[in-house]
Formats: sequence, C-alpha cells, structure tokens
Amino acid sequence: MENRPTRVRFRKKLKELRDDVERMGITTLKSYRKAMEAFKSYDEDLVNEVFDYSDELDKFNYNLEHKAMSIIAAEQPVAKDLRFIEASLKVSSHYNRIGGLASNIAEVARQIKDEKIPEKPMKVITHMSDIVESMISKSISSFVNQDMGIARGLHRDDDKVDDLFDTALKDITKSMFEEKDAIYYMVYLLFVARFLERIADRSESIGDRTIFMITCEKPM
Repeated sequence: MENRPTRVRFRKKLKELRDDVERMGITTLKSYRKAMEAFKSYDEDLVNEVFDYSDELDKFNYNLEHKAMSIIAAEQPVAKDLRFIEASLKVSSHYNRIGGLASNIAEVARQIKDEKIPEKPMKVITHMSDIVESMISKSISSFVNQDMGIARGLHRDDDKVDDLFDTALKDITKSMFEEKDAIYYMVYLLFVARFLERIADRSESIGDRTIFMITCEKPM
C-alpha cells in the first residue's frame, strides 16, 4: 500500500501542474487583450508585448510538458489522475496556440495601423472579440475549477462567434465591392475575424477536454 508521504507529494505535484496551467491561461488572456488593444488603437509597444507573451507561452508549454512527463514516469498515476495530466498537456497546447493567434492579430495591427476601418465591420469584429475574451476567461475557470456548467456553456458562446464570423464575412465583402481601394486592408480584417473564430474554437476545445477529464465521456 502506498505510504502517506508519497501520496501527499504526488498530490502536490498535481496541484503544481494545475497552477501552471492556470498561470499559462492567465498569460494567454493578457496576450489576447494586448493584441486586441493594439488592433483597435495601434501602439508598437503593445505589439511587442504580445510577441514577448508568445515567447513566454512557448516556454510555459515546454516546461509543463516536461513536468507532466516526469510525473507520469515517476508516479505511475491511476486513470483519473492520468486523464488530468493528459488534459493539462492538451490545454497548455491550446493556450500556446491561442498565444500564436494573438501574435497574428498584433501583426495585422501593424500592417493596417494607418487605415481607417469602416464602422460596420469594425463593430462586428469588436463584438466577436468581446465574446472571445470571455471564452478564454471561462476556459481557464472551467479547467481549474473542473466546472462542467462553464465548460458546456462554451459551446453556446462558440455558436455566437460563428454567427458573427458569417456576418463579418458579408460586411467585409460588401465593403470590398463598395471601396475598391480598401481591398488591401479589408483582407486583413478577414484574417482577424478568422483568427478570432479559431481562438473561440480553441477555447471551446478546452471546455471539451475538461468535460472528458471529469466524465471520461466525449461531449455531444
């Protein structure tokens, strides 16, 4: 039978892993907020901060993978704990990718910094960005607190983002026809809308992974 000190040490390692995922999620959220701030009101310092966050997330992801593999090798966890470790790896990978997408948004901000964005598509993208920010925050909470309700709610949020993406596509395409000179930077707006949709998908996937971790059942 496993002695108590060994078990306490194992639980401590799992808590540290959870804390690492939480810190990574918070860093991802900061990166996203800076990227959207740079997109709405360009600032070179903000863009550079987003790139710095991306590098930090790469390191986070590498260290978390190393820690998770070390736990598996040393502790031989049971099924429930193994699902948590596996979920931590998947979630950290999603946050790392979201950080990369935030960098893409920051780069777009740099490319169109001198352009005036038409009000209608900008309004839709802003609405999308608000929902996506909420989704990233909810994804952190759902995983760290193992909250099934929040995790399931991410599906509804993702549906809203998908609908707004369709609206953005129509509005931006219409603006391209109406303002031929605007085609260059309108394409970049499409990129941003697509990046936001993909971040929403990643956030939803974190919710799905959380549900699987808790129930061992794939979400509908």
